[in-house]
Amino acid sequence: MSRTNQSSVSEFLLLGISRQPQQQHLLFVLFLSMYLATVLGNLLIILAVSTDSRLHTPMYFFLSNLSFVDVCFFTTVPKMLANHILGTQTISFSSCLTQMCFFGMIADMNNFLLAVMAYDCFVAVCHPLHYTAKMTYQLCALLVTGSRVVTNLNALLHTLLMARLSFCADNTIPHILCDVTPLLELSCSDTHLNEVMILTETAVVMITPFLCILASHMYIACAILRVLSMKGRWKAFSTCGSHLAVVLLFCGTIISLYFSPSSSHSTQRDIAAAVMFTVVTAMMNPFIYSLRNKDIKGALVKVIALQLFSV
Repeated sequence: MSRTNQSSVSEFLLLGISRQPQQQHLLFVLFLSMYLATVLGNLLIILAVSTDSRLHTPMYFFLSNLSFVDVCFFTTVPKMLANHILGTQTISFSSCLTQMCFFGMIADMNNFLLAVMAYDCFVAVCHPLHYTAKMTYQLCALLVTGSRVVTNLNALLHTLLMARLSFCADNTIPHILCDVTPLLELSCSDTHLNEVMILTETAVVMITPFLCILASHMYIACAILRVLSMKGRWKAFSTCGSHLAVVLLFCGTIISLYFSPSSSHSTQRDIAAAVMFTVVTAMMNPFIYSLRNKDIKGALVKVIALQLFSV
């Protein structure tokens, strides 16, 4: 991806969240704890779903894929932790573009999986008698595969558009990772095409799943209101409400970050938004989507018990 004839910049400086030594040590401990909790929680979910045949259903198939994406989402954290502990902030031009491509792909995939899971919940609640006939294995595989193809092409497009730009003098990125917005601000060439693609093609990729999620939850809410039991209503609203809260947190921060006027952007605001939809939501997903689920907890207890008795 490196283009020496297009750019005089061979590496960038990622400033991170803070340059104060005391704050860096605190942030290192904080992000390391969140990283370990996220990776452990999501890997346990994948292990439970893969080992328990009772969980080989569309809902848990999508959950395991979301857990895998959340683990991948945290791939930017080890680099950030290494920068804090080693005191280095440099990242090569090619590594920066690779990180941007991978980060965009995972963010889009997370959004698509949330939409697919919302559709799965819609079919289960609104059409329970036809659930098995509608949510076939072929359809589930097609939804996940199609999401991966679309997100990969979207991320590759923006990476290629970024690779054609020139970066002349300033190589300081006031951010925790290489992302589209801060890189465009550093470019000394015409970024009009990049900005147009963000506002059009990316808007379709990000906002369409978000609208599908909202529509699915509206139909689910209407179906829940027809339930006579107040206990059943409260349980359903509690589950759907927590799911929708994560969706609003994830999609809301992305929309405010990429589709708001550039004049409203600030370094601290962009960093806070990036931390929110990468670190916080990835850590919350295991608790909201799975660890509150009795089937997942039962499968985890079974796996742990088998490991203990086999020793």
